[in-house]
Amino acid sequence: MSCGKPHETDCSEVLDHLYEYLDQEMPEADRKKLAEHFDECSPCLEKYGLEQAVKKLVKRCCGRDEVPTDLRSKVMGRIDLIRSGETRPERAVFDGAPAAQGAQAAAPAPGEDAEPGGPSASARRNAR
Repeated sequence: MSCGKPHETDCSEVLDHLYEYLDQEMPEADRKKLAEHFDECSPCLEKYGLEQAVKKLVKRCCGRDEVPTDLRSKVMGRIDLIRSGETRPERAVFDGAPAAQGAQAAAPAPGEDAEPGGPSASARRNAR
């Protein structure tokens, strides 16, 4: 996304670091650069406002839920993989099991639905 105008800080760079800005997880000098960009760039400012509203909504709706202590590191690890261009981790992010490969990835576990909302394997066998 870009407004088409030249900026000291490119729109894509601003949007790549939007959540760091929202969460105040960046050096003050970088925060100032992004704040200046938002002052000049209405599309980025609009995106900032939308993401800020979503963040507040999530906090209001889910703010009381207990979060596993290692969840942040797992989520950040997955974000790093995606940013580096790797679309699939070598192992599952949340359960520590290796990521499924090939045809096994498409096959549901016994008793599970092949598709969300679809009939279970046992229901399909019974229908025959």
